[in-house]
Amino acid sequence: MAIGRPPTPPAGRGSLGLDEAGRGSVLGPLVVGGFLLPESRLGELRELGVRDSKLLSPTRRASIARALAELGTPSTISIPPPRIDRAVARGGLNDLEAEAFGRLVRRARPHRSFVDACDPVEARFGRLVARRAGVPPGRVIARHHADRDHLLVGAASIIAKVQRDAEVDALRRTLPEEIGSGYPSDPTTRRYVTDLVERGAPLPFWVRGSWKTVRNLKRAAATRTLDAYSA
Repeated sequence: MAIGRPPTPPAGRGSLGLDEAGRGSVLGPLVVGGFLLPESRLGELRELGVRDSKLLSPTRRASIARALAELGTPSTISIPPPRIDRAVARGGLNDLEAEAFGRLVRRARPHRSFVDACDPVEARFGRLVARRAGVPPGRVIARHHADRDHLLVGAASIIAKVQRDAEVDALRRTLPEEIGSGYPSDPTTRRYVTDLVERGAPLPFWVRGSWKTVRNLKRAAATRTLDAYSA
């Protein structure tokens, strides 16, 4: 066994779905979620209406998440923006996500894990998660669109999304300004971040300063300042 590599945990009795929420957001955490359940009970997920969380309303997601907590074992890890920024600075966002997934695998000790792959090469991401979990590569199956195509991963996507929504809602209640959904495509979020940048003060910890949206706004603000100074 390589020095520093975690020991292989014994396999448990269920299979684990893994997915994330908030990877593309400019505000708030990236949340990775897991859902552990015997594969023989997958039909019960279908009966609950489990599917990719993006295809469900917030109310429906929350309702299903409560039912999932009674049916199997959900788990989450929240990764705050400062840690995301540090990972992006070294080109390691996929590795950061794989590390968190690996922690959930070690926690659950499943027979197999199914994960929504964020790497263009599915198998490479599966190997990375397995390495971070300290399990044989064959025990982690990574696929694109797994949240759509595999019920366990769909359940994990719901768990992750509901947790992230709760954390963004908690942040929203502490702020006087409207922050929107946190995604760059949201006009309310863009206005909020633009206002922060134009104030010139250090960005608060809940904003991902490494994101292209923020960097572009900073460059635009610097250009306007320089133009005003040169006029």
